[in-house]
Amino acid sequence: MVDESRGPVLLLLHGMGATGEVWLPWAPLLERRWAGRWLAPDLAGHGWSPPLPAYSFAALAERLTATLGRDDRLVVLGHSLGGVVGIALAARSAGLPVDAVVGLGIKAVWSPAELAKAAELAARPVTWFATRDEAARRYLRVSGLAGLLAPDHPVVDGGLRQVDGRWRLAMDPAAFAVGEPDLPALLAATDAPVLLARGEHDPMVSDAQLKELAVPVATLPGLGHNAHVEDPAAVLALVDEFR
Repeated sequence: MVDESRGPVLLLLHGMGATGEVWLPWAPLLERRWAGRWLAPDLAGHGWSPPLPAYSFAALAERLTATLGRDDRLVVLGHSLGGVVGIALAARSAGLPVDAVVGLGIKAVWSPAELAKAAELAARPVTWFATRDEAARRYLRVSGLAGLLAPDHPVVDGGLRQVDGRWRLAMDPAAFAVGEPDLPALLAATDAPVLLARGEHDPMVSDAQLKELAVPVATLPGLGHNAHVEDPAAVLALVDEFR
């Protein structure tokens, strides 16, 4: 039974190539503005979370489900890949008490060329680097955080591993093969309110593409794909109505 007297837990899900560490700069803001607990796990194959035999949105959600308390009400805020996983977590069949999902920067339309490129990246072997700086710069490109965080930023540490004096990204390259989300089917499978949001300058998804999905859409002025890094307060405000 869910304890309705407690506030919901805010579940923060990172995007492809990033880790749960990307949300750590939010900690002071959350202390002021979120009354309940919050969680920022690594998705499977990212950070410290072990890889999956094969990647799908359902498999990523299932891995998370095994770590979540069944008595906790959840509000999910997911970026890009994490937004899709959040919608999958809210499926009626998952049986989790999800109050609402906010999906930020979800890429709704994929071209054959983009899917082919993702499959190519998934098939590549792990790349090793001689220095942390080289690996950090690659991590920032892969996670889309280049230009937003410096290579020596503490958030970057979660995305790197050092083994025998060499450096690699923590991410399992095979995660790139997760594919294109069937957003209409995912949305139809949940009864929880879903809000889709994007930064005004996000090149990966347009307002028109999101509005085709027949759920509420919010556009954040002046922000890009990683709006949660650019302006945490503006993104956190998206969940105000669900607290």
